[in-house]
Amino acid sequence: MFRRLPEIETATQAVSFTIDGRPASARAGDSVAAALLANGVTACRTTPVSGAARGPYCMMGVCFDCLVTIDGTGNRQGCQVRVAPGMAVETQNGKREVER
Repeated sequence: MFRRLPEIETATQAVSFTIDGRPASARAGDSVAAALLANGVTACRTTPVSGAARGPYCMMGVCFDCLVTIDGTGNRQGCQVRVAPGMAVETQNGKREVER
């Protein structure tokens, strides 16, 4: 479903981060949502009511289907955050409380 353009593959540096505690790699400048898809993670959260799996959809911050926990902060839109070295990304099950 998701694949990178071949001519861009070698043009950028790799960034190391974790997904649910597992090591992963992304391209510098990738959004967290794009990095998840590139690493084969198609569902990044489940809905609080039915438990249905959701994954990145619009990739521009409109749909909220790419919510993840980033470095301990829940309900972050993965498509709006660039992946950073050492970042810890966790998939979400149900709702998360918003920190104020």
